[in-house]
Amino acid sequence: MHISAKTDYAVRALVELAADGGRPLTCEGIASSQEIPFRFLKSVFGDLRRAGLVRSQRGCEGGYWLGRDAGLITLAEVMVAVDGDFMTLRGERLDALDYPGAARQLPSVWRAVQAAAEDLLGRITVAELLDGGAAAGPGPVDLFAPRAGAVAPA
Repeated sequence: MHISAKTDYAVRALVELAADGGRPLTCEGIASSQEIPFRFLKSVFGDLRRAGLVRSQRGCEGGYWLGRDAGLITLAEVMVAVDGDFMTLRGERLDALDYPGAARQLPSVWRAVQAAAEDLLGRITVAELLDGGAAAGPGPVDLFAPRAGAVAPA
């Protein structure tokens, strides 16, 4: 599996914004504090803005803020905002994947991997990363525990 630099940088930037929600932060400041290439982060912020995950203001008092509460922004949502489809195989979506013969069961495995990743990343929020999982329970390990009542992918 591959997690893109865009996704990694986007999540790190959102956590920075959540940590200092009282004032706008500049792209330069976030790039410096997270050791992210500025020009790359600037394009990532464009994707985040188009998805409504951040808002921006120009000018000397400008910068970026979260577009909504950090507790409502999931890692899965960030991933889709900056990369498009959640998971693909050679650029194609997994839902229509079909193999003949002996490999006919493999697409089900890939779809199960996708479902498990979507479940995990779809329930971890930027706020939970910021506070180490305190919103989810007593410690960070709770971020990774299966959700109560979760159904195993078929």
